[in-house]
Amino acid sequence: MTSVVFIVAGDPSQLTGGYIYDERIAAGLRHAGYAVETIGLAGRFPLADSRAQNAMADTLACLPADCHVVIDGLALGTLGATVAAHRGARRITALVHHPLADEAGLDAQQVTQLKTAEHAALAGVDHVIVTSAFTARRLSSAYDVATDRISVVEPGIPQPITPPRDRRAPPKRLLCIATLIPRKGHETLVTALAELAAHDWVCDLIGDATRAPAHAAAVTRAIEAAGLTDRIHLRGALAPEALAEAYQGADLFVLASHYEGYGMVITEAISHGLPVVTTTGGALADTLPSSAGLAAPPGDARALAAALSRCLDEPATYNDMVAGARRAAAGLNDWDAASRAFADALGLSSPAAP
Repeated sequence: MTSVVFIVAGDPSQLTGGYIYDERIAAGLRHAGYAVETIGLAGRFPLADSRAQNAMADTLACLPADCHVVIDGLALGTLGATVAAHRGARRITALVHHPLADEAGLDAQQVTQLKTAEHAALAGVDHVIVTSAFTARRLSSAYDVATDRISVVEPGIPQPITPPRDRRAPPKRLLCIATLIPRKGHETLVTALAELAAHDWVCDLIGDATRAPAHAAAVTRAIEAAGLTDRIHLRGALAPEALAEAYQGADLFVLASHYEGYGMVITEAISHGLPVVTTTGGALADTLPSSAGLAAPPGDARALAAALSRCLDEPATYNDMVAGARRAAAGLNDWDAASRAFADALGLSSPAAP
């Protein structure tokens, strides 16, 4: 049986977009009949320490020569030399959600270090899979990855999806699902919502607050300073079942990210018939169907507030977005389709083949 091994940084069960993508692709491959294992590496990432380097080397050394190895970009980033030493014995594919140097909150030295390391690491693998055409273009132009070495496999949506509930203007329950890290733009969102305090709304911020504690504390202070503690609720990370309930219960999804390599939560919101207000940061300009929402420049709180205001003040605009989200949801692929595309990108033969 054809075997695939995913290698990720840390605990594979983390509830962030990248880890969820990896887990759902792995589950889809298993469902299709492939033998799949996911291995989480100990140590510090993405600026890997010696523990992480040893974990990567030991893991690769123990894998059979005939397996397909998929290394998540967060784990690969600064360990290119370690990985390249094992190239040739087995096929190694990098899975890049977005370049590590594009993360917000990095200083100039860290940006240079990560970009140099990832550039070298991507040159030392057999193939690269990305989750959006935007990231494919980014790797081609800024990391010198030849286009014939890149495959795009966009995320799918969970099945079955509960039929979207009826939504009518004005929207009152706003929802943001994003890990509390600088790249997600929570402070921009709080500033925008403060401009709309006269409107009738509440907003749930769902996402892990432990990955960047100083930033999470800054978001909390911003909410308090704006006098919005009774209207903006930090709910932490939630399990998938609770997330589905949150999507269904919301009237409008909002994401203020400065940059996304795809933006899975946008697609998942649309799959629930939920209209979206987001930014044009990174791949988001491509991810959001124009009929299903509005977009503002990243980091522009005033423009984000203006987009939200249109949804709150213009019933026809909001209702049209609801209809657009429902139409867009009908054309979304599920995770089984995404997994089949992933298998094709890996060049896997049918699991039923001798």
